[in-house]
Amino acid sequence: MRITIAGGTGFVGKALMDELLKNNHEVNILTRRLKGSNGNDRIRYVQWLGEDSSPLQALEGTDIFINLAGESINGGRWTDQRKEKILTSRLDSVKELLNIISKLNTKPRTLINASAIGIYGTSFEKIFTEKENHGFGNDFLSETVRQWETEASRAAQQGVRTVFCRFGIILDKQEGALPKIAFPYKSFMGGPIGNGRQWMSWIHIDDVVKGISFIINNEQINGPVNFTAPNPVTMNEFGKTLASVLHRPHWLPVPGFALRLLLGEMSTLVVDGQKVLPEKLLENGYQFKYSNLQLALKNIFS
Repeated sequence: MRITIAGGTGFVGKALMDELLKNNHEVNILTRRLKGSNGNDRIRYVQWLGEDSSPLQALEGTDIFINLAGESINGGRWTDQRKEKILTSRLDSVKELLNIISKLNTKPRTLINASAIGIYGTSFEKIFTEKENHGFGNDFLSETVRQWETEASRAAQQGVRTVFCRFGIILDKQEGALPKIAFPYKSFMGGPIGNGRQWMSWIHIDDVVKGISFIINNEQINGPVNFTAPNPVTMNEFGKTLASVLHRPHWLPVPGFALRLLLGEMSTLVVDGQKVLPEKLLENGYQFKYSNLQLALKNIFS
């Protein structure tokens, strides 16, 4: 297949591109600045979102569009200016992709759009699946994801199957949240974050990219799909498991109020949480490579 990725140079995008190339797909990477050839004739960089860009000809014949573009939510304190950038970067990329799709002579089969479990809001008691109508949260992250999915859902009006990958905490050795969580443990200062009872719905990066490939090949799947491992844990359980894998103590608590003072609204990512299950992936037959946290962390830190 010919697959076009927006945000292909980011954390998930780089891992996904490797997976797609292993499966013999042709990959277009949408970029603001054109890059030279990397020697692989199955990768093509296509300029977009610039005044002089004209990507239509290069994107004609695309089977699957994957949108991972957007300002990182982990890049710093959520000031009003930063919150605006987080939201508008996501909406602008979706709008431009929809504009491109509307002008293509042959429509793609599918749009796979990044999303986040933050849409559900936080809870210590509820269990969130794609099928249960829990309503959505009322915080900044929930509202951002809701608008993001609403905009992307317009692709269905053009006859394009639309999937929202609601990512949990993605575990990887070099990027994402795990290196920041692991750092104090490596320094012998790790311990419970907040009260430790908040849920952490995690997923190994390998299951992210294999899960996206699974969705590409299973056209009956559409709408929201939770990208979390089937066995979420509390933050205290996560810390104890991480400490065991790293052979470090789990002893020095980090009070929730201190994190809220330090990080402001962004602290909700670690102080609060939600228990999210990947019901759609499981019901459609996806087999997780890493459903057990200890095995996932051992793989990452081996």
